[in-house]
Amino acid sequence: MTTFKDAKVGAAITVKVTPKARKNAVAGILADGTVKVQVTAPPEAGKANAAVKEVLAQALGLSVAQIEIVAGQSSERKLISLVGIAPAEVEAKLMAAPKPKAAKSAKAKKPARTRATAKRT
Repeated sequence: MTTFKDAKVGAAITVKVTPKARKNAVAGILADGTVKVQVTAPPEAGKANAAVKEVLAQALGLSVAQIEIVAGQSSERKLISLVGIAPAEVEAKLMAAPKPKAAKSAKAKKPARTRATAKRT
């Protein structure tokens, strides 16, 4: 009887990538469980995919070699295999990851006064 061993153990996650962002970061987890990742690299010649792997490696404490893009090589949504980390550990690390600060919203401008709205003196 043959026993199979040496299986890869890990987790699989779905990622939504925003290329050409201001900085590389894990931007949070969407309502459907998809991990949002921002990268500064453009989506050409595999640059954004490599940047996604680096961002995830840093956030999860893995090496880039432990991360494989299984599906969605040329799509903004990707299925990623993470070897050597349990799904519960992935969730804990991503929830604890620092979130990018939200951009400050500009104060609402007051409408310009026109002759019709200006008080006459």
